[in-house]
Amino acid sequence: MKTPRPAARLEPLEQLRNLKMARSAHAYVRGSTVQFYEWLQSQSGRRLPSGPPVWICGDCHAGNLGPTGDSKGRIDIHIRDLDQTVIGNPVHDLVRLGLSLATAARGSDLPGVATARMLEEMMVGYEQAFKNDHDEEPQRPAQVKAGMRSAVQRTWKHLAQERIEDMRPTIPLGKHFWALSKTERSAIKTLCATDEIHDLVTSLKGRSGSDNVELLDSAYWVKGCSSLGLKRYAVLLGVGDDDDQELCLLDIKEAVAAAAPRTVRAGMPRDNGKRVVEGARHLSPGLGNRMLATRMLDHGFFIRELLPQDMKLELDQLSETEAMRAASYLASVVGTAHARQMDLSTRAAWIRELQTNRSNTLDAPSWLWSSVVHLVGSHEQGYLEHCRRYALQN
Repeated sequence: MKTPRPAARLEPLEQLRNLKMARSAHAYVRGSTVQFYEWLQSQSGRRLPSGPPVWICGDCHAGNLGPTGDSKGRIDIHIRDLDQTVIGNPVHDLVRLGLSLATAARGSDLPGVATARMLEEMMVGYEQAFKNDHDEEPQRPAQVKAGMRSAVQRTWKHLAQERIEDMRPTIPLGKHFWALSKTERSAIKTLCATDEIHDLVTSLKGRSGSDNVELLDSAYWVKGCSSLGLKRYAVLLGVGDDDDQELCLLDIKEAVAAAAPRTVRAGMPRDNGKRVVEGARHLSPGLGNRMLATRMLDHGFFIRELLPQDMKLELDQLSETEAMRAASYLASVVGTAHARQMDLSTRAAWIRELQTNRSNTLDAPSWLWSSVVHLVGSHEQGYLEHCRRYALQN
């Protein structure tokens, strides 16, 4: 496949993003973050309760949760994509997750009552996270267990086949990887020679701080959906001696200003790369401690080594029971990330707030139900219009 010149990337990336969003209503929800933020600024969005200011994901759809590994080799389910993280209202993560789960239910052709039950179970899981001893693991649903089993069994070979298509120490250009400009290649070479990169990649279990780190190859990475069009690079490093060299794949992603609403006068880093890393360390410490913020090419970036265990959680073709269990579990993951930032009195006050405004027919806050219903409708309309505008042209 002929890849576009670096100066001509924007148009094909925009086309690719539009086509990805046209694949399904759930894909549209994942890619249309701006529509969600615009709703939050509307009259309906401003009527949401105001929770205690904490670091939130900011784009808390189900695809942004999944198995991640930490520097010690441990694996668990965490928030795994934090481009939009800010100190903000935790309600925004709940509504975004509710919209994502409701859209997944529609994609699985579940009846409308299943969505109501999912929101109820979502609140059960979220609130339980504030009461649990965090050494106690919540019960994982079947699809999450399957994702965890896959993550535990994955090796560099799996990552190489998935990300770079082979085991050779090169990144083959084609559909997923495009050529770099001379300026980009030079900037990446300079970055990878720094002590910060050396310390990052040698900090993982089984590596030594004295290991040699060698740049093997690099490319522009065509990855993601809503972030397509930003600067993103895949960098292949060799760690250790030539006789026993371990391969390492870095994801270097441009950090831009978050569109997610933030708490007024919140104390956050001004540099967007540092904001993403700081948010990750609060919400998903095992992942955040494997990340680094830097500046390159006059832009802010955040960097992490991709481990074989870092996977997106797919919720395809759920049964009603599976959907309810997944809603409860994923909300408990988000709840744990929020709760660890609150003291006991703040947690108790927040749970009391969440337990108000419930009807006799739905054991979930009325604001959550009405918000999700409104958002599902507007996103379905937006999805159909998006398909008319973009999918019919191809």
